[in-house]
Amino acid sequence: MSVANQNEQRFSSRLGLILSVLGIAVGTGNIWRFPRIAATNGGAEGAGAFLVAWIVFLLVWSVPLIIAEYALGRHSRMGVVGTFAKTVGERFGWMGAFVGLVATAIMFYYAAIVGWCIYYFGRMVVAPLPATSEAARGIWDAFQGGLWPVLFLALAVGAGGFIVWRGVNSIERANKVLIPTLVAVVLVAVVRAVTLPGAGEGVSFLFTPQWDLLSEPTLWVNALAQNAWDTGAGWGLILTYGAYMQEKHGIVQNAFITGVGNNCISLLAGIIVFGTVFAVLGAEMPRAEVLEVMKDSGPAGTGLTFIWMPRLFAEMPLGRLFAILFFLGLMFAAFSSLFSMIELASRILVDLGWRRPTAVGSMAGGGFLLGLPSALSTQFLANQDYVWGVALIISGGFVAFAVVRYGARRLRRDLMRGSPGDWDPGGGWDALIGALVPAQAVALVGWFLYGIYDASGAARWNPFELGALANFLMQWGLALIVLVAANGWLVRRTLAGETREA
Repeated sequence: MSVANQNEQRFSSRLGLILSVLGIAVGTGNIWRFPRIAATNGGAEGAGAFLVAWIVFLLVWSVPLIIAEYALGRHSRMGVVGTFAKTVGERFGWMGAFVGLVATAIMFYYAAIVGWCIYYFGRMVVAPLPATSEAARGIWDAFQGGLWPVLFLALAVGAGGFIVWRGVNSIERANKVLIPTLVAVVLVAVVRAVTLPGAGEGVSFLFTPQWDLLSEPTLWVNALAQNAWDTGAGWGLILTYGAYMQEKHGIVQNAFITGVGNNCISLLAGIIVFGTVFAVLGAEMPRAEVLEVMKDSGPAGTGLTFIWMPRLFAEMPLGRLFAILFFLGLMFAAFSSLFSMIELASRILVDLGWRRPTAVGSMAGGGFLLGLPSALSTQFLANQDYVWGVALIISGGFVAFAVVRYGARRLRRDLMRGSPGDWDPGGGWDALIGALVPAQAVALVGWFLYGIYDASGAARWNPFELGALANFLMQWGLALIVLVAANGWLVRRTLAGETREA
């Protein structure tokens, strides 16, 4: 497919656009990541303080950035590198490249998680649920102990790459099936979870705030990183899909639907997991031990979802059916997000002049090869999740910088008033995206690095010590050095592609 044909693609309807962008937002971050992050950041009284910080960041971080990404993508009709080069200036193309690199680095290990979801869904269908905790752990160990993760990684990137290779309309059609089915599965699972005896205590714990926890820096950093993970804000994924928006599709309304809709799915997933865990384990152990089960979530945060949930479903009436539905929903959520990650990386290559089939095939193949370390080592995966999850805050700061450089008021005036019936975000958005979002990015990254420096101890300067300060600085630093050095070449090739199209 030529560059011109690539740029002429559009989502056929607003519903298709919204469902596809919700596909970006609604992923394993809602079902696999959110409940364990909430549990880890909760106290003895509850996890409500984390929810407060998480909702604050939805309003002052995620929604403003989602509005910005929609607007920038629709304006430039290019991927993240081309958008930054055209909107911010050619000297800053490396910023767009960093945004794309962060999302692609996440894609490499995320594809391994998609493989886990495929495997567990298949297992729930064909095999009985584990009767004991040891059996549940044995299933996980047997899966990780062989080459099954590699096989299912290949299946994940192969299926995801095939859908993306067929173009935007294929992504749209897939999400029109995946997202409504996912929502239906989640709603059925919520009804089942809250009707379990003892589930009310788990739901109450999720929503009860322990206010003194709001003084903890790590809670705020984790709340922001989780909200970015949840919504896709700052990834460049929504910017990439925004390039395929029709002019008549409103930006601001879609941004609120995306952010609020995503967070509602996260809360429903939290209710399912907290309600089920407290209902089943609460009858066997005191609350403190139940919380330890949720916080001690196993390698790479896998324990709660992939070890404990199958075991808990085994204790429930109709547990097999609900285990199948749970992992079906998780698999659909994982795929809908994987599509967008492959599309983002492929679009960068297309803008550089590659043919779309070659670009998508290369990203699927590269996703398999660079996803192998995460498929073979959950410790490596956990490190990548930590390093690049926090880097999303830097990416969000770069997107905000793009708006500041272009002019928030100018962007709002020029690009947001062409859609009949859309909302005007007003001067409040100008202030949020122009001042508060950049300030949050600088303050929270600095706060985080200081905390890592303090916690790393004597190992803080060992770049190969997972979780050490030097490990973060090495990975981020190498990426920035290479991209800044390659900026001129990247921008020339990207803008030359647009010239070829014209």
